[in-house]
Amino acid sequence: MIVELTDPTDGRISDYTSLTDVQLRKAREPAEGMYIAESSRVLRRALAAGHRPRSFLLAPKWLDDLADVIAEYPDIPAFVGAPGLLESITGFHLHRGALAAMHRPEPLDVEELLASVRRVAVLEDIVDHTNLGAIIRSAAALDVDAVLVSPRCGDPLYRRSIRVSMGTVFQIPWARLDTWPEGIDVLHRHGFVTAALALTEDSLDLQELAAGDHPKLALVLGTEGEGLRPETLAAADCAVRIPMRAGVDSLNVAAAGAVAFWACRPRGC
Repeated sequence: MIVELTDPTDGRISDYTSLTDVQLRKAREPAEGMYIAESSRVLRRALAAGHRPRSFLLAPKWLDDLADVIAEYPDIPAFVGAPGLLESITGFHLHRGALAAMHRPEPLDVEELLASVRRVAVLEDIVDHTNLGAIIRSAAALDVDAVLVSPRCGDPLYRRSIRVSMGTVFQIPWARLDTWPEGIDVLHRHGFVTAALALTEDSLDLQELAAGDHPKLALVLGTEGEGLRPETLAAADCAVRIPMRAGVDSLNVAAAGAVAFWACRPRGC
């Protein structure tokens, strides 16, 4: 259902207002049970994953590109407006095709999720949405079965996280832990070896961890700068480091995650 827009204060498009206000959107979107999918590729992946749209927002030039999607959801409004009008609504220029306001899926149960997986990425307090999306993309590509995020971690369904993940956040199951680092106990109850990526005096080399080919392994990644909390390191089964050369002491957390996921993938993958 195509709806022509002329008024940026139209109440029907409130889902799309102030998209550049990170703090506002982080609080508002989960509370309202929605998220924003940015670009035609990402929104198609969301739809393919079974997520339900609330509405679409696009410039006229993208109508042909999304004609099949709009036709598939004839009762869902597709708001169409001039680029300048859309920018005044969202706060940025829409140059990736279109936006969709999507119904947020029901959260997954951590216990049920852990009962059926072998490799898990656990993210502690990673609030940079670019890093969050990049880690999820690597996890999906490199045989990680699920992602767990700490209570203070960023939202995997925040617009920038989704975009950087290239929509792979819709492919890999993820869940938010209720408490942390107490959540490590949940992993232990399900038989996971927990390996914290950190530079400590007793850190194992990544190759040593990978050689163990643990049936169930959780790789714990901490936020940039401060790294993992001391309490997390104390609760984990071991600390692990990626050997470095040329005086470099660490990698960006997303790069480190990709290296660790690849090295520790189950044999035969």
